[in-house]
Amino acid sequence: MGSREVSTVDWQGKHVTVAGLGVSGIPAARALHGLGAVVTVVNDGDDERSRTQAAELEAEGITVRLGDGATLPESTELVVTAPGWRPDKPLFAAAAEAGVPVWGDVELAWRLRGPGAAPWLAVTGTNGKTTTVRMLASILEAAGLRTAAVGNIGVSLFDAVLGDEEYDVLAVELSSYQLHWAPSLRAHSAAVLNLAPDHLDWHGSMEAYAADKGRIYEGNRVACVYNAAQKATEDLVREADVEEGCRAIGFTLGTPGPSQLGVVDGILVDRAFVENRHEQAQELAEVSDVVPAAPHNVANALAAAALARAFGVEPAAVRDGLRAFRPDPHRIEHVADVADVAYVDDSKATNTHAAEASLAAYDPIVWIAGGLAKGAAFDELVTGAAGRLRGVVLMGRDRALIREALARHAPEVPVVDLDRTDTGAMSEAVREAARLAGPGDTVLLAPACASMDMFVNYNKRGEAFADAVRALAAESD
Repeated sequence: MGSREVSTVDWQGKHVTVAGLGVSGIPAARALHGLGAVVTVVNDGDDERSRTQAAELEAEGITVRLGDGATLPESTELVVTAPGWRPDKPLFAAAAEAGVPVWGDVELAWRLRGPGAAPWLAVTGTNGKTTTVRMLASILEAAGLRTAAVGNIGVSLFDAVLGDEEYDVLAVELSSYQLHWAPSLRAHSAAVLNLAPDHLDWHGSMEAYAADKGRIYEGNRVACVYNAAQKATEDLVREADVEEGCRAIGFTLGTPGPSQLGVVDGILVDRAFVENRHEQAQELAEVSDVVPAAPHNVANALAAAALARAFGVEPAAVRDGLRAFRPDPHRIEHVADVADVAYVDDSKATNTHAAEASLAAYDPIVWIAGGLAKGAAFDELVTGAAGRLRGVVLMGRDRALIREALARHAPEVPVVDLDRTDTGAMSEAVREAARLAGPGDTVLLAPACASMDMFVNYNKRGEAFADAVRALAAESD
């Protein structure tokens, strides 16, 4: 791709302001600078890390302004924003007043694609995006296609569209933030895995959040893949303006109807991309080919399979790709069995919807939960899980919200409330969970909360859990 013309925009001398240092801002600034743009990076923060990043960029000829992300630099013709910057930022108000367009990193990458660029198979949803995109990439690779998992994972979007690697198709993970700032994106096919309240402080309402997720369907050419168990995802398909002939394709954990993928007697089957979908079903893989075969992970596999089939992938490649795939760490990851108790790390369950899916996969459970609630309520989660709970260990800043929901909806379940927020609390949490658990139980870390009150990120939280479990196992030997 590097040898192709990369954009219809003449970037030479164009004044572009990049909003935010970080995982998307820095590569965006470098890509634009390499195309000849006059780039200024603005950043709210002025800490040591930001100063180090700024020094590296300035050595390359990129201007960086730290400690002021609110003022629009003079002569700005375009703002490219990191996805996390909220739409109500003063910088964007200033841009709107000056008539300056605002693009996200995804919008920029989309616009930088050259003629004949690889089509995008795009995935969004409140939970399961990364797993589904990586499953999809594994299936596409099994089909012999040149592909990469891109977006918030794997290969940088800018490397994918500007690099020398030639791709047949890209598996693209997109967040609601990224979709908000990507009005021109037009995927080959796309999926919305699920919708649950999340990031409402950023979007302002559930309706706005859902609408941004729904942007992924705009202009789809072949298939809009939706979750048949969630009417809200199908509604987004109905509202989308797609190309003539694009089809709505559902996925379900039950028996699929026509134009759906689903499960029959432990087999993943396709009744969408077959010659006679009213009378035929194509076997794709066995449920046991999906690891782990928890219900929400099987749903992820069906969504990935639907996108792959929309791209013309044969059934055998779906099976082979799923068999070859293993999820990233801290996603319903089995750590160890100690004294006939299974210990499972789902630290990535940072909201109630993800925790609900995780809790549904095991029975009985000793649940380790808590952290930063991000405005979430826990009554529905506790009500759904109450019958499977052997005990609960709570930790983190907002644990009282979960404790109160447990008191209302599962008063008979024993609760250990750890009044500490240091990182060593995880070791105590695992010990308390072991005390509550009996043979055949699962101790499940599915916090339903973000981690930043105690840990740098969910990865560090999961590592602390795994370390504590391994220490417990060593003592039991």
